[in-house]
Amino acid sequence: MTNIPTDLTDWALPETFDSSSGAVRWAALGPAGAPPVVLVHGTPFSSYVWRGIAGALSRDHRVHVWDLPGYGASEMRTGQDVSLAAQARVFTELLAHWGLAAGDGPPAVVAHDFGGCVALRAHLLHGARYARLAVVDPVALAPWGSPAYRLLGAHADVFAQLPPALHEAMVREYVGSASHRGLHPAVLDRLVAPWCTPAGQSAFYRQIAQNDQRFTDEIQGRYGELALPVLVCWGTEDTWIPLARGHELAGLIPGAELRLIEGAGHLVQEDAPAELTAELGRFLTAGPRTGH
Repeated sequence: MTNIPTDLTDWALPETFDSSSGAVRWAALGPAGAPPVVLVHGTPFSSYVWRGIAGALSRDHRVHVWDLPGYGASEMRTGQDVSLAAQARVFTELLAHWGLAAGDGPPAVVAHDFGGCVALRAHLLHGARYARLAVVDPVALAPWGSPAYRLLGAHADVFAQLPPALHEAMVREYVGSASHRGLHPAVLDRLVAPWCTPAGQSAFYRQIAQNDQRFTDEIQGRYGELALPVLVCWGTEDTWIPLARGHELAGLIPGAELRLIEGAGHLVQEDAPAELTAELGRFLTAGPRTGH
């Protein structure tokens, strides 16, 4: 078993997988024979946002965490494909590498932000099998992207030329805006740090420039095909993706549950970790869904 501390300073991913989009850093927590759960982060974050929830879930589950290519501790390089299409392919590869792509025990998947699109694309387009799926404030429905995200995407080449100090100030403000309650300074520092190296600054604008609405347009009409238990969690104070999208998404997925996390912004893991952990723990241990 790989043990990962869940405090503010000592989160590490010791394992490496060479994916089609570069080296991916990952780790697993919890008993090897326990039911598998995979946590998928969004942008511009990393697996670090899952640290507390991963630790809590690992008491009863084998929890896999990873940094998507171009994020966190995973490889960042010029010319790298870090689009949502590529991330879904990498996720499918990673499930096979972990031995979770076949057999009688597919994993439960919990995905945040554009990790939701990654998980949905892997399932609908690449045949990845899940026991159940929980999405937390996901990128899943058009239109998406906060005004700041759209501005950065439209002018990525210009913003990429910012002096490092201005770039860091902008990233800090942007990441901080994902929280309604305000991020602990050490948490904000940790989330911003990967983007503040020379490679990280280029990677930050690369991932924005490569992603657009077509990656959800390709799957949005297929959400009615989802034939597994689905939980949709949403922070009621999300200013990045409005709460109305949560109601809309839950209505498109047969039998989906919608759970609102009061007082939480887009980064629910930081604003309301106890509430989110409780919802996920309940969902992951629920019996089979009846009906559809």
